[in-house]
Amino acid sequence: MDDSTHTCQYNEEDGTMRMYLRGRPVVLHGPSDQDGLDPAKVAPPPQNKLKLEWVYGYRGKDCRSNLYLLPTGEIVYFVASVVVLFNVEEQCQRHYTGHTDDVKCLAVHPNKLIVASGQCAGHDRVDARPHVRVWNSVSLATLAVLGAGQAERGIWAVAFSRADGGSLLAAIHDAPDHVISVWDWQRSDKGHCLAETKCSVDTVVAVEFHPLDRNQIVTCGKNHIAFWTLDQTNVLYKRMGIFEARDKPKYVTCLAFNHNGDVLSGDSSGNLTVWGRGTNTVQRLVRAVHDGPVFSVACLKHGAVLSAGGKDGRIVMFDADVNPTGLENVIEGHYGGVRVLAEGRGSQLYVGTTKNCILHGDLELGFSPAVLGHVEEVWGLAAHPSLAWFASAGWDRLLQLWDALSHSTVWSKDIEERAQCVSWSADGGVLAVGCLSGRWLVLDPHSRDVLAQHQDGSEPIQTIQYSPDNKMVALGSRDNFIYIYRVEDNGARYSRLGKCLGHSSYITHLDWSEDSQYIRSNSGDYELLFWNATTCRQVTSPSSLRDAAWASNTCPITFTTVGVWPENADGTDINSCARSRDGRLAATGDDFGKVKLYAYPVTQPKSLCHAYGGHSSHVTCVRFTQDGARLLSAGGLDTSLMQWLVD
Repeated sequence: MDDSTHTCQYNEEDGTMRMYLRGRPVVLHGPSDQDGLDPAKVAPPPQNKLKLEWVYGYRGKDCRSNLYLLPTGEIVYFVASVVVLFNVEEQCQRHYTGHTDDVKCLAVHPNKLIVASGQCAGHDRVDARPHVRVWNSVSLATLAVLGAGQAERGIWAVAFSRADGGSLLAAIHDAPDHVISVWDWQRSDKGHCLAETKCSVDTVVAVEFHPLDRNQIVTCGKNHIAFWTLDQTNVLYKRMGIFEARDKPKYVTCLAFNHNGDVLSGDSSGNLTVWGRGTNTVQRLVRAVHDGPVFSVACLKHGAVLSAGGKDGRIVMFDADVNPTGLENVIEGHYGGVRVLAEGRGSQLYVGTTKNCILHGDLELGFSPAVLGHVEEVWGLAAHPSLAWFASAGWDRLLQLWDALSHSTVWSKDIEERAQCVSWSADGGVLAVGCLSGRWLVLDPHSRDVLAQHQDGSEPIQTIQYSPDNKMVALGSRDNFIYIYRVEDNGARYSRLGKCLGHSSYITHLDWSEDSQYIRSNSGDYELLFWNATTCRQVTSPSSLRDAAWASNTCPITFTTVGVWPENADGTDINSCARSRDGRLAATGDDFGKVKLYAYPVTQPKSLCHAYGGHSSHVTCVRFTQDGARLLSAGGLDTSLMQWLVD
């Protein structure tokens, strides 16, 4: 027998399925009324499908120039492998989902209709190669896919030409010697590469075509700004920008062009530099505009210039000649520094921040959030048992409460602990959060007050589940133990009943029986164990619980989820599993960025599913909303939350 495969053997006599995960046998007991299973039979996928309804989050932490206003009134930006088109006033989203891994850059064509977006390398060596996609922002149809297989790691910046009406596209490839390529993107559905050359050994952060001078391109990054010319024979020539020695910044961080064609650059020393049109020399230096780096420079339609600081959070307005106007605003620190500025309608501005928020407003009246997100890995996700609310928690110490119907944040709280899991009590009265330190907190979802806090071990609390009768709560820890507490005062007070000892690896998932008497649990070495909740003792005869009804199915290693494990599965491939409340559907989140939907129970080893991309990292958690109309998914490192309609 091949040790790596997930080969299932069904024993009709005792109704057990023997499943192998990385060579380890796991024996699963089916219900006593189970008719004979044929492991060779293939179960069909469910009739229901998923449709991406909403994406929560934005990638401002480490990406630039990724926020634009389209003529449709939508802002366009990205998170994970999805490009989001969001109409803030009408509160509706559309999604471009052609990418197969993290989108890293974005550009809008001069006609404001066509968009280019570039991605990095992903899990799939064939489909997830770095490339640029050019697409129509109204129909969402893909027009061209450029450079698949040419870039090594990813595309870091893209720009359309402007002086010729947008027939060319420039891209910066992330490689040991950063490469610049120029494309005739309309030549075919794969475009045509006109020129390609090494750009800089140092990091390149931005590329822009000159708006008035044909075939002129500017790039900037660590230790440099460079002025390029694409000649008649499609050869790229470079002139380096010449700084005075004492003024040479460590990084040139951003670019813009004023109305007469001068280049404006911001740098890591907080300065703005004006480069005379057609030259590579400094025409004017405006020193110390910001405390820390200038992350964005924008030239507005009426000629004014804005600069924004990543560290000081200030947005400062200058006139067309880069003289201060005295008008400025400061973004509140908890939103992060300013990463990018985009001009909206009238005096409106959109601001993307380093803490993955998008704000909108103006310099005189200030700014309010349009998009909030997590900034680090998200693992905790829980749907409210009766309302359309859900909670998320991550390594950024943020606990956030969301409304799935209005797609808005109810509140966001810094809990001062890196969070690993989150759970609602059975009546929705309180919210429990398990942290990486072994501490766990219980909060009132209305007042946001911490009602209780406890410490169990010093390793992460991986999962928390309240019993269906709300009288107990079980916590699975990385230290191999399950801790069980009695719940008192409507979830405000807790007293420890004991701990369950028996797993030889860390606890990954647990479920309660519907009668609140028993617990089942999975561990990092692919065990499925059963426990008496009130005595904290292991049930050593699993067959005695074969007919137990379980209140949830978050354990992926069970008889009713055998079929979610693909051939050759590693036991860590599936991070999360969930069953809809009506018991008709199961969903999983895996290490390959996929959300999968199955018909439940998934007892056939060969079960077909519907698989969905969108996340670009391991999907850490999936949960159905209380009415089963939606599925929620958390994207780990991609920091996004996605909401899917169950059609």
